[in-house]
Amino acid sequence: MMREPNYDLRTGEGLIACPRCDALLIDEELSFGETARCIRCNTVLARPRAGAFSRIIALSMTSLILIVSAIFFPFLEISRMGFGNTTSLFGVALAFSHGWLMPLTIAVLAMIVALPAARAILLAYTLMPLSRGRAPWAHAVGAFRLCEALRPWSMAEIFVIGTAVALVKVAGLATVSLGPAFWAFCCLILVNIASDAFTSAATIWDAIEDGGLSTDGRELVEGQSL
Repeated sequence: MMREPNYDLRTGEGLIACPRCDALLIDEELSFGETARCIRCNTVLARPRAGAFSRIIALSMTSLILIVSAIFFPFLEISRMGFGNTTSLFGVALAFSHGWLMPLTIAVLAMIVALPAARAILLAYTLMPLSRGRAPWAHAVGAFRLCEALRPWSMAEIFVIGTAVALVKVAGLATVSLGPAFWAFCCLILVNIASDAFTSAATIWDAIEDGGLSTDGRELVEGQSL
């Protein structure tokens, strides 16, 4: 990070934009424990914490384990008058896999399984060398940029809420038992919340830049190298 007046309004070098109100602020180096907030809306811009990268990696690995558990363990069991049926997460999604509902199946599996798993892998890939004080791997910039782009589309919590609402209506007709996969998804939501709390995009971008990689894609301005 650079201090005033070492910034360039043409390229944005040395500046940081608030993700909430788009205020343009001077990007300054922070020490562990310090917090940078937007002077307009008070949004946290960066909050370096000692060991934060290692914690995020551990939480990402935990997310992957929970996702695998949610796939293979029973999701719920419905029984009535002595007859019961147990289904897994794939069974729930495949219930809509016939005819024109096939795109819905693909969307459900992508939003609740593939995207959270992809984000966890991309985040771990980005932070693994940084947590050890080493230079970032070759594709760290693209990996973290994709990880941030997928954030709004990861909807495991929406799926759990929707399932809970549906089960409230079914409970009056049959006996519903929630399986380990459902609770794994609940834990996944909590793990993702904790991971987001530790993750500071500005801090990670700065660490990647300090490792020698360019992150903003604006190395060339008007055909000239900066």
